Amino acid sequence: MKKLKERWGITSNFQMVIIIIVFAINGTLTSKIATMVLEFMEFTIQKQKFIFYYFVLIILITIIYPFLIMLIGFLFGQFKFFFKFGKNMLSKLGLKFLFSTKKNLE
Repeated sequence: MKKLKERWGITSNFQMVIIIIVFAINGTLTSKIATMVLEFMEFTIQKQKFIFYYFVLIILITIIYPFLIMLIGFLFGQFKFFFKFGKNMLSKLGLKFLFSTKKNLE
């Protein structure tokens, strides 16, 4: 636990608990939202669409997760930590330009 706190730059156990709670809420909420989006798009699980359904579900979760973690982190007062986390995730997905300023683009 001590190594994780040092790696994340966390100062207290309370902050660690809040971060773990945010991760738990975000994972659950992301999967619920992605499923609702697929239901809204009228995807149904049929034998011929089974693999395609889960492929699209995984893509949606991958896209929604970093944005939602920043929002939930903000609501729990940990925006600084989760902004860095979400920004890192988005840059790995090739979406780093979303956080670039005009100065960085030149």
